[in-house]
Amino acid sequence: MSAGEPLPNKRPSSRWRLLAFYGLSLAVTVALFIAIRAVGEKLPTPAGDAPASAIAANPAPPAAATKPVQVLPRLLAALAAVIIVGRVLGIVLGWIGQPPVIGEVIAGILLGPSLLGWICRDWFGLPQSPLLPPDVAPYLGVIAQLGVILYMFLVGVDFNTELLKSHVHAATAISHASILAPFLLGSLLALGIFGRLAPAEVSFTSFALFMGVAMAVTAFPVLARILTDRNISRTELGVLALSCAAVDDVTAWCLLALVAGVVQSQVSGALSVIGLSLVYIAVMLLVVRPIAGRLIRRVEHNGLGPTAIAVIFAALLVSALTTEWIGIHAVFGAFLLGVTVPHDSRIAKSLSSGLEQVVTVLLLPAFFAYTGMRTQIGLISGWENWLICGLIIVVASVGKFGGTLAAARFAGLDWRMGSALGVLMNTRGLMELIVLNIGLDLGVISPTLFAMMVIMALVTTMATAPLLALLESNASARTAGQVA
Repeated sequence: MSAGEPLPNKRPSSRWRLLAFYGLSLAVTVALFIAIRAVGEKLPTPAGDAPASAIAANPAPPAAATKPVQVLPRLLAALAAVIIVGRVLGIVLGWIGQPPVIGEVIAGILLGPSLLGWICRDWFGLPQSPLLPPDVAPYLGVIAQLGVILYMFLVGVDFNTELLKSHVHAATAISHASILAPFLLGSLLALGIFGRLAPAEVSFTSFALFMGVAMAVTAFPVLARILTDRNISRTELGVLALSCAAVDDVTAWCLLALVAGVVQSQVSGALSVIGLSLVYIAVMLLVVRPIAGRLIRRVEHNGLGPTAIAVIFAALLVSALTTEWIGIHAVFGAFLLGVTVPHDSRIAKSLSSGLEQVVTVLLLPAFFAYTGMRTQIGLISGWENWLICGLIIVVASVGKFGGTLAAARFAGLDWRMGSALGVLMNTRGLMELIVLNIGLDLGVISPTLFAMMVIMALVTTMATAPLLALLESNASARTAGQVA
């Protein structure tokens, strides 16, 4: 089956087979996670990283005596450096088919302690990186959080639920299989690295849950960019990939909300957080979304005036604040509010065109710089740690690719189509970095593991375009051989 050919119509027996595969996969995953948890909870409490590493990865707020006039120039210089270096690297990597976000992420890492900071310390005897000094971290962190909140709002605004209607059965089963397999493998991996890489005092349940979620993420926006760049976003493969990634993102955020509730509360408190989260999601989708749709259709002919913009931004902040109060991250509330805006309305298009450049060019680089300051490649010292880093990459890739391919075959897709879908679903990018930063803020992963997971996100995302090109070239070669 070629990428442009329609998917086969599902007979009732095929749909029942797909449903049975999905139910069996879910049951097996839950049963095995319970078994893994039972073993993991008996493991000794991890020693955690050295205090110096934690301080470096989570810089303390500056002293009250620090003058704002001293911090502002450094903050502006840091933002300018990341924007310029990220844009240059994005252009260079674009020549080899990589999305620009890869260059921006690498720019943040290069300007942080992993390269520039290391050169300044070891070569010139300077105490810190001149472009990303630790005293700007708290201010950069606030800008980064604001940028991510606005970015997730735009992702929600662009979220097209119509994609799911034509392929709802296949998309749901394939997407959840692409979550269940890496989630289970990530939880299993947690057994082996818990004592070595988990922070002190974190429970195995929290650690295993987060490792599973972090392995299961797919970057919906980066995937959409790759499909557009390759002119396959409107093919059956592109539509199915976007549908699966959309379901994947929503499911992953719900699982992340579950992890945040478990980490931040006792079992009773976690159940309360989960319950409130489900209620809030239901209210936003079943009550607010229809009302917002009717109001927007009624007033959109007037365009986006100052009052409309003020109402939207106020609602965005309130939604983000609500999910933060519930006990899950503010970005979840921002995404949910974005979903309530009809994606094909004039207001949605005006929001996207008006905010996209400011958010992606100015504010998101602050997030990449902040992530770069927290990523210390030097913590991955010794062959054992690098072996674990490589194992994390393999587990993440095998789980995503294998789970997607298995479900795609049960859905009636051929091997090439299923393989291409598996490669696309292995894209992580920015969404993975957001999840990892949340995990570091929650204290559920250590700075060393954070660095390993950032490397995994970069490697899996960079591998998508070359592997997809390889599959296409092999298919073309086979077609040419058959014609000959």
